Amino acid sequence: MSVIKVIELMANSTKNWEDAVQQAVNEASKSVKNIRSVYVKDHCAHVENNKIKEYRVTVKLSFEIEGKAAALKKR
Repeated sequence: MSVIKVIELMANSTKNWEDAVQQAVNEASKSVKNIRSVYVKDHCAHVENNKIKEYRVTVKLSFEIEGKAAALKKR
């Protein structure tokens, strides 16, 4: 049996929304293991002088929780 946890993150990029989502996954993966999916909840952009300067996203990231049974199997 697996248990999935969902966390909400915000990230940004000067390139595009897809890169902003990837930045969220990259940063989360530094401390979160077993990432399973990412859901884009919201996206927006910061505009200056009629040009998009920054793409921003709010995402929900799901990952599998390792329980005692999973930890014992790895030993």
